[in-house]
Amino acid sequence: MNNMEEKLWQYIDGTCSNDERLAIAALIEKDAAWRAAYNNIFTINDDVSALTLDEPSMAFSYKVMEGIRAQEAAKPLKTATNTYVIGAIAGFFILAIIIIMMFLLINGGGNVNVNLPAFSVLTNSSAIKVFFYTDVILLLFFVDTFLRRKRSSGEAKSV
Repeated sequence: MNNMEEKLWQYIDGTCSNDERLAIAALIEKDAAWRAAYNNIFTINDDVSALTLDEPSMAFSYKVMEGIRAQEAAKPLKTATNTYVIGAIAGFFILAIIIIMMFLLINGGGNVNVNLPAFSVLTNSSAIKVFFYTDVILLLFFVDTFLRRKRSSGEAKSV
């Protein structure tokens, strides 16, 4: 753009100062080249401002959200456990137990004497009683939770 077009755009947009506005208005009145350029730029400005923007249909956002919701629903909520990983872990522990047993049999000559502690001390202590009472309370809690879920799922199906 040349200097005349820039000044005319500023004049049409109203971004020039009052002194520049008066000077450009005088040039438009006196000079035919400025007047022709002003009419051309003013016509372009009117055409551009008369254009209406295309708007999407009313159901556009609904369709987009439903598409996103369908994609998220297709994904599994829980990740599947790889059975090979579980098999490898189990195989490792079984192999470790076999190796330990073979090592004990080879080094012990087949005679393995294991002295277990006396269990009478453990059965009479209050720590064992607290342990068993805690286990009973936890068992009751889990049974109650299981029965509540079963009852609530049965009520949901009947509704």
